[in-house]
Amino acid sequence: MMDNNKEKFAMDRKGLKLLLAGVLVMIAGYILMMGGGSDDPQVFNYEMFNFRRLVAAPIVIVAGIAVEVVAIMRIGRKDKKEGK
Repeated sequence: MMDNNKEKFAMDRKGLKLLLAGVLVMIAGYILMMGGGSDDPQVFNYEMFNFRRLVAAPIVIVAGIAVEVVAIMRIGRKDKKEGK
């Protein structure tokens, strides 16, 4: 038996979209970090020390984590009106 009160979820639709966006941004950061290895273990490849892997990818991953924090800590509009 369901009451007229629908079950409340901890996040609203916008929060869930932000959560998914943060995950996608973090996945993009890990994709940026991939590669740079050498097929021959005797040959050193300097490609793994380029800007994309050492600077850009960690910044993108941290930005994804920041989006996750915002998505989790954000208060929905309905809760603001009710004062909860």
